[in-house]
Amino acid sequence: QVQLVESGGGLVQPGGSLRLSCAASGFTFSMFPMRWYRQAPGKERELVANISSHGRDTSISDSVKGRFTISRDNSKKTVYLQMNSLKYEDTATYYCQTRVALRDRWGQGTQVTVSS
Repeated sequence: QVQLVESGGGLVQPGGSLRLSCAASGFTFSMFPMRWYRQAPGKERELVANISSHGRDTSISDSVKGRFTISRDNSKKTVYLQMNSLKYEDTATYYCQTRVALRDRWGQGTQVTVSS
């Protein structure tokens, strides 16, 4: 079955960096666009970044533009979110997402906490 497993979250100081990974299985990864979302406590889930199936086209939310980068390695069936210059407001649970067989598929999320 379709599985998405995020990793790489943790506690980081403001200005620090993290790289999140999302390992996919159960579907032909290279054929599907992938997305990273985040959800902070008390807030709605927010689309952070999007990458095309081949990886050549990406889009980044204005709230993280210039600091976050999305990429993928289709040979490893993994999508990444490189997060630099982290701010307090980046604290959230980060999820990867795709749509397979007309259904949205989500990972379990990985927590990112930015704190001094």
